[in-house]
Amino acid sequence: MSCPLCDTPGGALLWQDDFCRVVRADEADYPGFLRVILNAHVKEMTDLPAADQAALMRVVFAAEATLRQVMTPDKINLASLGNVVPHLHWHVIPRFHDDPHFPNPVWGIKQRDTPHAAPVDLDAQLSAELSRRLAPASEKESR
Repeated sequence: MSCPLCDTPGGALLWQDDFCRVVRADEADYPGFLRVILNAHVKEMTDLPAADQAALMRVVFAAEATLRQVMTPDKINLASLGNVVPHLHWHVIPRFHDDPHFPNPVWGIKQRDTPHAAPVDLDAQLSAELSRRLAPASEKESR
């Protein structure tokens, strides 16, 4: 059985380690829409040992903090659905009062046609901030 999150990066790669990766999804209406994707093909959070659950959530929280730092959204939406692709991944979505669906979910009824503006170098900014936040403690101490 083919899995798009096993067979492809799942978006523009911003950060990765042996355990998981953070990508920017190709969502034109939502610049900064991130996915935190487990590298192993696992279906549910409770399929992971507690330490791995905590490690994955550390990356989800770092992705949220990164978006807050770089994009200053009005709100962050976190979702782990997997109904279409049953490979463990989290959506980390910056939301703005002027985004196409606000206040509805990004998969809800569209309210307006114009996406919120994003910096030209968004990927570089997100990648740098993720790397800073997720650097091993030994690297942080040497900075």
